[in-house]
Amino acid sequence: MSSSQGQFLPADIMSEVKLRFHQVDHDHTGQKRLYFDNAGGAFRLKSVLERMAELDAIPDNIERAHTVARYLQDIQATGEADFRCLLNAQGGSVCTAQTASAIMFEMVRTIAENVAGSNMVTTTLEHPSSFDAMSIYAQRTGKALRVAQSNPDTGGIDVDELVDLIDQDTCLLNVIYASNISGAKLDLEAIVRKARAIKSDLYILVDAVQHAPHGLIDLQRTPVDGINIAPYKFFGARGSGMAWLSERAAVLPHHKLHGKPAGAWGLGSGVPWQFAALTEIVSYVCWLGEKFTSSQDRRALFESGMNQIELHERALLSRLLNGEGAVKGLRQIPKVTVYLDHPDLSKRDLIIMIGIGDLEFSRAVLEYERRGVIVYERVASSIYSKRMLDSFKLKGGVRVSPLHVHTPEDMDAFLRVTAEIAGALA
Repeated sequence: MSSSQGQFLPADIMSEVKLRFHQVDHDHTGQKRLYFDNAGGAFRLKSVLERMAELDAIPDNIERAHTVARYLQDIQATGEADFRCLLNAQGGSVCTAQTASAIMFEMVRTIAENVAGSNMVTTTLEHPSSFDAMSIYAQRTGKALRVAQSNPDTGGIDVDELVDLIDQDTCLLNVIYASNISGAKLDLEAIVRKARAIKSDLYILVDAVQHAPHGLIDLQRTPVDGINIAPYKFFGARGSGMAWLSERAAVLPHHKLHGKPAGAWGLGSGVPWQFAALTEIVSYVCWLGEKFTSSQDRRALFESGMNQIELHERALLSRLLNGEGAVKGLRQIPKVTVYLDHPDLSKRDLIIMIGIGDLEFSRAVLEYERRGVIVYERVASSIYSKRMLDSFKLKGGVRVSPLHVHTPEDMDAFLRVTAEIAGALA
């Protein structure tokens, strides 16, 4: 299989991969199922939850000077270093909160209120935590909000459509890394380069929540001022959001205690398990990466692992779309429509949205569950979908989002279920 169509991980490695995650092939009761809603949730690494339970049982305050407190401080320092490793970031500040959405609101507020300019720029494909934050603080600061429209042929945002909205009076550009509706990856490197060619000191924020588990992030190639992830969508645990801010963004006036350093973004006592969970995530990717490189450098190992995840997921995506042998792909199953389909799979994360005849989307989700498959509908009545779907001129769809933890055989099982549902329609 060519790299344009991806490359499956070897079966022996896939067996090891599955063993490292909870509930890959069954639910919490032991009922067999395929979980294809990883864009909404995500499989959990066993090591993350084990480490979380171990550390959350420790009563000690991380801000003390005794032995256990220093142990917790070392865990936080290692986690911060691993977060920078994940992003290939240098310096700056790391911020944690209960959710990535909360951090995005705070980053947007800080820049909107403290950086001069008459307008702010974003896209119609943003998650509400980004779009609504931009809308609220543009209004509060008297700035115009400029919104780049989507390309319904690609499912993404054209670079020039976005960059043409930027001028010398733009104080902030906020852009999603990949759509959680279409799976389309934005060309962030070109966006950052062209945006900064217009305004060299432009502040740029990126929502990487959806994209982070699927592809490599490299802030040396895409130098931005703030980027967030949700570790629970990256094999971690709920109740944790993380962001990195550049040194100039971190020292802008923001909510903090007066006695803390100018670039400190943490409020209240630290939560050691948040950082330990991030370390376990990076260590898992490095474990995978070391099977494909001889390097011992942690970032090189992480890059190797993420490259293998991306190639495996691209192969899974190709299998879903094109099938194999007697198993028809989504592009060939009668009555199935692949919305926002695109021939270049390198421009896609592992997300597909489909329709099955005239079957109502929520009904289709129930039909899948009856057959042991978990997917999710994205419909225009949802605040998380309406703006994006309207831009694509779609009423909705069934979102299918596997993860690299799945195998080609899992894709075939899903395709057989889809053919059965489609075949049952009158």
